[in-house]
Amino acid sequence: MAGVDESDLAALRREYGEVGLTEDGADPDPFAMFRRWFADAQAAPVHEPNAMIVATVSPDGRPAARTVLLKGLTDDSAGADGGFAFFTNTASRKGDDLAHEPRCALLFPWHPLERQVRVEGVASRLSDAEVASYFASRPRGAQLAAHASPQSQVVAGRDELTARYAEAEERYGEGEVPVPPTWGGYRVRPESFEFWQGRFARLHDRIRYRRTASGWEIDRLAP
Repeated sequence: MAGVDESDLAALRREYGEVGLTEDGADPDPFAMFRRWFADAQAAPVHEPNAMIVATVSPDGRPAARTVLLKGLTDDSAGADGGFAFFTNTASRKGDDLAHEPRCALLFPWHPLERQVRVEGVASRLSDAEVASYFASRPRGAQLAAHASPQSQVVAGRDELTARYAEAEERYGEGEVPVPPTWGGYRVRPESFEFWQGRFARLHDRIRYRRTASGWEIDRLAP
């Protein structure tokens, strides 16, 4: 297999289109703006438009990022419960990071639309009832896998995971699969949004929303 030619990487670029984003065209409510763009991503279609990158930081300052799926969105009308929800193993690296530092960042990369949305906020744990309700909706295979996988821990190989999955199948048979004790969810309450639209000559549009005591403040950032 041929290696990567660094000169090719330096020359690898494409031009963006002329579809723009103006302050007048931005909804006063960032949640409404996000829902509008999310609908565009679904219609595009973007493969898994609810895929988002979650960036966290460890207690010793080491950053990490990974892709998870957005599984719930509630706006500010829900009060402190408004935000972006996702589910995971709470004993994973991301779970450990959020337990020590709940401030985190989300990124939705919608490349076919030449758009991305960045969100910065604070994560809090979802209630047991919310976790149980979502876990019950998952395919049975995914439920069993949640028991089989010690997420972020070193395993001997693929065979170990396969064996652990088979053990979970045998343990629960045809019965209900319970929520694992280390499986849960988080809701990220936004403190800021940034909507990015690619533009010609790299003069991209960046519209930022910042949460203030009186509501959301909107401004434009230089690309």
